[in-house]
Amino acid sequence: MNKSVHKALQILELFTEETRELSLNDISKRLNMPKPTAYRLVTTLETRDYLMKIREGQDSSYRLGLKLLELGQLVSNQLEIREHALPIMQELVKNINEAVHLVVIRQNEAVYIEKVDSTRTIRLYTRVGKRSPLHIGSGPKLLLAFLAKDKQKGILEELDEETKRRLQLELKRILKQGYAFSEGEQDANTIGISYPIFNYKNQVIASLTVSGLSSYFTDDNLQKIKRETKLAAYDISKKMGYLG
Repeated sequence: MNKSVHKALQILELFTEETRELSLNDISKRLNMPKPTAYRLVTTLETRDYLMKIREGQDSSYRLGLKLLELGQLVSNQLEIREHALPIMQELVKNINEAVHLVVIRQNEAVYIEKVDSTRTIRLYTRVGKRSPLHIGSGPKLLLAFLAKDKQKGILEELDEETKRRLQLELKRILKQGYAFSEGEQDANTIGISYPIFNYKNQVIASLTVSGLSSYFTDDNLQKIKRETKLAAYDISKKMGYLG
């Protein structure tokens, strides 16, 4: 166990609904911690926005910072979106009988946070918790296309020039057509189709991804899959407060 991290977490855990504000002296006494140590840890937490200083002086006072609100919102959104998306995903699978995934971005990777399988004998091997680079597959690439330009640029800079140029063109196409399409990128002889899920701020927070064997994604069935997936993504978006 890292002692410094442990002590920093102890400081954060001192704050409760009843104890919203603590002075440096309070923190030092409650944790039986030398005041210089408490000051060093509190200053680091303040610099990273986990604490905010609300009163200056010989014994400054602190409250929890906005970074914790931001992280809490991420957890809340992830739990909320899975709760809202699952029944809609289950209904989508009934309509198209292909595997449906819910994909989000975490730490510059695509993470599959929910899945509903088809009833087909041959199924794709995917699992909840699977991680993928953002430049491979329809779900990850859709999320990359809608990512803030500065973050997108940082991810693209890690790729070789040829891949970068090809991907930039594809990301523009995704934004123009409103969905992503991939073939054989994660598994041979498979197709993926992904549509964006928006929140109340009009931000893309997830990708609804349908994937299956290429032989099933043809002609009228392909059009049906695209139509039903787009409607399902819109229904989930409405559950997340999206107004269109």
